[in-house]
Amino acid sequence: MIIVRLDRVMADRKMSLNDLAEQVGISNVNLSQLKTGKVKGIRFQTVNAICKALHCQPGDLLDYIEDEK
Repeated sequence: MIIVRLDRVMADRKMSLNDLAEQVGISNVNLSQLKTGKVKGIRFQTVNAICKALHCQPGDLLDYIEDEK
């Protein structure tokens, strides 16, 4: 399972959802859905823009936890 840690990185950088959405060029709604993990996929172009705006690595945004069976 992939866990999105965007909220943590945004808090560390003291960046609001509105500011990040504006810098990345996506809607607040789409960014909010990403932040809460309610998306099924994300484009590398979007990850690149988020990492650029937050000065982070993709691994800072995503964690992997093995599914329990």
